[in-house]
Amino acid sequence: MLYWVLKYILLGPLLRVLYRPKVSGLENVPADGPVIMAINHNSFVDSIFLPLVVKRPMTFLAKDEYFTTPGFKGFWMRTFFKGVGQVPIDRSGGNASEAALHTGVRVLESGNVLGIYPEGTRSPDGKLYRGHTGVARMALAANATVVPVAIQGTRDIQPAGKTIPRVKRLSIEIGKPLDFSRYEGMDNDRFVLRSMTDEIMYEIMALSGQEYSDMYASRAKKLIAERNVAVTSPASE
Repeated sequence: MLYWVLKYILLGPLLRVLYRPKVSGLENVPADGPVIMAINHNSFVDSIFLPLVVKRPMTFLAKDEYFTTPGFKGFWMRTFFKGVGQVPIDRSGGNASEAALHTGVRVLESGNVLGIYPEGTRSPDGKLYRGHTGVARMALAANATVVPVAIQGTRDIQPAGKTIPRVKRLSIEIGKPLDFSRYEGMDNDRFVLRSMTDEIMYEIMALSGQEYSDMYASRAKKLIAERNVAVTSPASE
């Protein structure tokens, strides 16, 4: 209930007026059945704007810190993220990653729309980074349709580290569904999973026009942080 109240009464109308999202390709979202929306990730607010324009309710897998923060702030964070369809997952790796995949598959097997950022984390510099194969595993395990999505402009609206968003227009380009039926039953083949993931990332790149970097975004963040430390350290002066 809160999802629909936020989308159509409280939050949605205001954001539509302020940010005037330009949307194309809405007809590419299947009207029913399990669907993965595979999205590039430049800002925290990506998870807010896409559900505003997609007619079907969307679920995102969100880091569990959003649901475990104590106190008054934590209460409102939990209420908001549950209200906009977020499901908590542990992103620490290992068994936690497997549990996150199983959670995503359960969402899809219920016939729902799942939003996934194949890059795993926000791009540190606006480039599109290598996708993790979890998106492919979930698609095959749940026999889900994969729809590539490119969101542009949210990096300017709310850059990493900024708490107050700017008012700027954004665009959302929804690509045609990808057919991976040829790989049915091959969700444990790592070469198949990599091939599928690379195809998904290529389609996102074609929609977004972003420069592609064949490394994981988490690795890029680490390298950028190390470089910034080296530049500002006394030894470099």
